[in-house]
Amino acid sequence: MGHAVSLVEISRRLAARVDRLSFGAPVTHVYDPLVYARTPHEAYLERYGGCRNGTLLLGMNPGPFGMAQTGVPFGDVASVRDFLGIEQPVGRPSREHPARPIEGFDCRRAEVSGARLWGWVRERFGAPAMFFSRCFVANYCPLVFIEPPAKNRTPDRLPRDERDALFTICDDALRELVREIAPRTVVGVGAFAEARARGALANLDVRVTAILHPSPASPLANRGWARAIERQLKEAGIDL
Repeated sequence: MGHAVSLVEISRRLAARVDRLSFGAPVTHVYDPLVYARTPHEAYLERYGGCRNGTLLLGMNPGPFGMAQTGVPFGDVASVRDFLGIEQPVGRPSREHPARPIEGFDCRRAEVSGARLWGWVRERFGAPAMFFSRCFVANYCPLVFIEPPAKNRTPDRLPRDERDALFTICDDALRELVREIAPRTVVGVGAFAEARARGALANLDVRVTAILHPSPASPLANRGWARAIERQLKEAGIDL
């Protein structure tokens, strides 16, 4: 239990620090699921955060129909509820965009990236316990950014001063996470996460590599994401 509590402490420190930041136009709304979806998020950490000396899969930030709704990285509602077995109450952000409501586990929109990632885990490992005995999944940045009319803005597209302040905090939290779970390899899910991991972890004894992001915006991912990442993992010498 002590190990999982440490992950909760890292999460709460991260939330407190990023929530002190300010973001200007074009961002109009910022959601922090580490706060309003704290209950399922911390249930995920406590239930599945026990892996040491394994592989950390690192995403960018919450998707509007994934972690933004469930508090779980790549948190497609059906995958989190039916495969991971997590379904706890979710609150609301202090300022909510009317076109991007937080409905928690009542959200009927699927998140393709999360459905692909957890679908691969189910197909590859069968049960969550088998996967999480060797791996853990986290996001680099915990915040969701919304710009007009109701579009998702990724952290890399923030103005430089906002981006630098945010990334300093997220780098610190990533280093804390890596020191705690001591993965042999950090796998950036997409180029952004790989680049951030390489910079933040440069002085730590951990290998960093990448796999294709499962986003439907990626033509390569749409042509068979699971097959593609199995090939990438094998080429990188990662035996799961």
